[in-house]
Amino acid sequence: MSGLPGARTCPGPGEASDLKSPLGAKFREPLTETRFQQLFGDAEQEPELLAEPRWSRLWRRRASACSGPGAWRLLLARLPPLRWLPHYRWRAWLLGDAVAGLTVGIVHVPQGMAFALLTSVPPVFGLYTSFFPVLIYTLLGTGRHLSTGTFAVLSLMTGSAVERLVPEPLSGNLSGIEREQLDAQRVGAAAAVAFGSGALMLGMFALQLGVLATFLSEPVVKALTSGAALHVLVSQLPSLLGVPLPRQIGCFALFKTLAAVLTALPSSSPAELTISALSLALLVPVKELNVLLASVLCFTSSLDTRYNVQIVGLLPGGFPQPLLPSLAELPRILADSLPMALVTFAVSASLASIYADKYSYTIDSNQELLAHGVSNLVSSLFSCFPNSATLATTSLLVDAGGNTQLAGLFSCMVVLSVLLWLGPLFYYLPKAVLACINISSMRQMFFQMRELPQLWRISRVDFAVWTVTWVAVVTLSVDLGLAVGVVFSMMTVVCRTQRVQCLALGLAEGTELYRPLRESHKLLQVPGLCILSYPAPLYFGTRGQFRRVLEWHLGLGEGSKEAPKTGGPPDAAAEPVRVVVLDCGGVTFADAAGAREVVQLASRCQDAGIHLLLAQCNASVLGTLTQAGLLDRVTPEQLFVSVQDAAAHALERLVRRRQRREWRLGGSGPRRGEV
Repeated sequence: MSGLPGARTCPGPGEASDLKSPLGAKFREPLTETRFQQLFGDAEQEPELLAEPRWSRLWRRRASACSGPGAWRLLLARLPPLRWLPHYRWRAWLLGDAVAGLTVGIVHVPQGMAFALLTSVPPVFGLYTSFFPVLIYTLLGTGRHLSTGTFAVLSLMTGSAVERLVPEPLSGNLSGIEREQLDAQRVGAAAAVAFGSGALMLGMFALQLGVLATFLSEPVVKALTSGAALHVLVSQLPSLLGVPLPRQIGCFALFKTLAAVLTALPSSSPAELTISALSLALLVPVKELNVLLASVLCFTSSLDTRYNVQIVGLLPGGFPQPLLPSLAELPRILADSLPMALVTFAVSASLASIYADKYSYTIDSNQELLAHGVSNLVSSLFSCFPNSATLATTSLLVDAGGNTQLAGLFSCMVVLSVLLWLGPLFYYLPKAVLACINISSMRQMFFQMRELPQLWRISRVDFAVWTVTWVAVVTLSVDLGLAVGVVFSMMTVVCRTQRVQCLALGLAEGTELYRPLRESHKLLQVPGLCILSYPAPLYFGTRGQFRRVLEWHLGLGEGSKEAPKTGGPPDAAAEPVRVVVLDCGGVTFADAAGAREVVQLASRCQDAGIHLLLAQCNASVLGTLTQAGLLDRVTPEQLFVSVQDAAAHALERLVRRRQRREWRLGGSGPRRGEV
């Protein structure tokens, strides 16, 4: 600090220094905000640039993006393979990506068909959803270890919307043609939901709303997936037992399904019950082999004809013709598309961030919005239902040695071979096996409940958020449970800002550090000086608490005749407050209501003869306070860069005040540092 104009030199080895007060040590002069800007501000910045309107700077930035280099940078940002493919380590990574991609592709085949049942569409459309979205995300996604495709939670939410939009006829006995027409309508409804969610995510990308992922906290996402896993388990019970029951939708659907299953339990199919029991027993160790074994067993035993076991049937070869979903359905499905878009982005962004942190690379949340938005929008043209990153296949891809998005291409090859050539092998696959696959794929979501004891120890508030979200998802529905979880999570944040305590600070002897007085009785407090720290945003929700706390400390309220409660020793509280230092370092932002509250505080302090000093206001807060008229009540010399500077100025002011009082009484006054 020796180069600072007007700075004092520190005491030498042989000099004595009074460490009980910063004034006793020979430090620099206190720095106000104005003086700091004069010394360390950006003096080289041109005045005309400061006066340039914000819209003009934005227009100039947009115009520079239209140049050749700007267009190339934009292309690199929107097509990530152009960045990572030139640096791809072919010898080190290609084998791992190939093995991981083929492994994930093998899992995609039965899992895609199984999740299609959750969506209430024929199984082949699950294969389409395991192909097109994976291919698109490989070209647009930034998550190197992310595996996309069918996701149980989204399939369940889509199935509820499809059942509501295209309900099963009350008669229940449909001919083959009527069943095909019903399936076609349901496929169109599912594709319309995917189109709507994709369009919403593209709108969010255009508005650069990738930050919205932060509003879906980790407890909310994990409780949502765990509660949805229970819905999946219960919804598959009719298929496990061979009981043809209509799907329950809306609130309390889980309990309605359980009641219907218990009522129809005597009419369950022994053959399908046996298949389900054997499949669950073999599914964990040999999932893919179990699918082939079940198909062979059903074919050789003629279970579909002798015992009326429901099978997958014919899987059409090739791809469907591109078809734009019915736009007339969009107004009806927007209420369903919005929560699906949020769940898609939240789950995908959180998974991508987990593995990006683990393997030391970065994720562009807005680019993820673009990737998943285009993935859902384009794939809906090929009759796909909503898709996102998946927990199980992402973990499998990483465990199998995947390194980059190139693994998605190998996964697409496996699904493509099934669509073109291997589809007939799954003709006799019992649907009960697909139901077992749905249940077994929920294991990781159920295992998340094991983290609850640790969550209870870390944060009771997060535990409450998890519990409320899970109960809402289970008792109401997935989309309503998500809304309840997000609102409750936001309310906990608001409530915590309402319960913040304003701390009175004291000086740690022998240092320049100011700590809360309640931490130690050895902290020094100067009579007539009150240093307060308010560690919370100052907005319309906290302005009332801010006013009450300051009145309580400074004696400005109804109890102003009483001695102010400064939290210090009795001798410190005996003298009324003459100078107050308000530490604004914890005030991250202030709105108009909060800024007006500070201005009113400055006015009341001025009327009460209290000198108000503000310290550590960030640029945003200081700008808001200035616009609210703070400088009409205080001078720039009352705004300091740190609590230490403000306290040093306050001590000097108190010293001068005491000297003047001693002089009027005929005394010599205190020496410097004897405050």
